[in-house]
Amino acid sequence: MGMQTGRTKLENSMKELLLYWERTNEVWDDAASQDFEVRHLLPLEPKIRTAVSAMERMAALLHQARNDCRGTDPF
Repeated sequence: MGMQTGRTKLENSMKELLLYWERTNEVWDDAASQDFEVRHLLPLEPKIRTAVSAMERMAALLHQARNDCRGTDPF
């Protein structure tokens, strides 16, 4: 799996999780659900954004490294 594919899967998975949570929260809306959201779901979003940003930087670095090494023959 390429870096771009992994990034896209991660972003789509987070969107899907939040969609399912929204649906779940329609029928499970009490103190326990609010605690779950605060303790588990809300902290995921900034972590996902950080991971996606890192994946974008890594993809750019890998692309640059491939370009730098392309066609170079030490002999």
